Amino acid sequence: MFGLKTDWSMEVLPRYFTLEDYEGGVARWCPGCGDHAVLAAVQRICRDEQLLPEKTVCVSGIGCSSRFPHYMKTYGFHGLHGRALPVACGVKSRRPDLTVWVATGDGDCCSIGTAHWIHAIRYNMDMVVMVFDNNIYGLTKAQTSPTSRVGLKTNTHPSGALLPPLNPSTVTLGISNVSFVAQTVDWNPVHLHSTLLAAYQHKGLSFVRIMQRCPQYTAAVFDAAQQDPSLVMLLNHEDGIGLDPAVAKIFPNQATHDPSNLHEAMAVASRDDVIPIGLLFRDPDCPRYEEMTSHGVGMTAEEKLAGLEAELDKFAL
Repeated sequence: MFGLKTDWSMEVLPRYFTLEDYEGGVARWCPGCGDHAVLAAVQRICRDEQLLPEKTVCVSGIGCSSRFPHYMKTYGFHGLHGRALPVACGVKSRRPDLTVWVATGDGDCCSIGTAHWIHAIRYNMDMVVMVFDNNIYGLTKAQTSPTSRVGLKTNTHPSGALLPPLNPSTVTLGISNVSFVAQTVDWNPVHLHSTLLAAYQHKGLSFVRIMQRCPQYTAAVFDAAQQDPSLVMLLNHEDGIGLDPAVAKIFPNQATHDPSNLHEAMAVASRDDVIPIGLLFRDPDCPRYEEMTSHGVGMTAEEKLAGLEAELDKFAL
């Protein structure tokens, strides 16, 4: 080596993954759809964290957002309408070693999937739940969703939606054993990425509501906030979502919020004069159900049979 020392060594990882290793089929969402930004953020996190593709699972229900597993080169499960969360919980209960991402929409999660949503929050199994909230049923062509705003004209309410919208974040904050709730927007990819990264790093169920643009049916819903950053309120705290100062200064409207304060989180999430983005609430000490349901994982067939016979013997005369 021409006089250079050759006793140095370099740790060589057995496998290194690039973005291409997580890119599945070509995304068929409409041009301008916010889903593209979410997909890119998740693929980047998988690359940066070097998640094993064969140890990563994407689960979805039905809707535009639920195409997500098809565009990830990992394991995936495209489930039934509203049933993404019970499938994801089932996966995590028997394979706690897997990284689980859930893609669901405001209709898929907050309407037909409501019961599963409530119990999944309470179970607090370690996964990231991304709610793509565009205020409309997009895949089935513009029906009123639980988050549609009053007056929004849809195919089911051509004169305008009649009822006040449901707020996914406040509902989630009201469920027992909630451990992580955050909000972000698809049109700021840096904040979107930082929020999803924090959600991935949290141990427990991370519920992330993403304000997601649908250029086909609700193009105007978030247009004002996209054009005027003052309509978005950036939440700051040392225990919140870390954001580069160069990006943070884009938002003239900022507030300090302690994510350990549940009551304050509810008040912030309830605001409808601005869109609060950032970490609303986090409690890392909540119990996780997969630590209980995974009991016995790895038992041999003989051990399982012996355990079953021991239980049946209790009923023997």
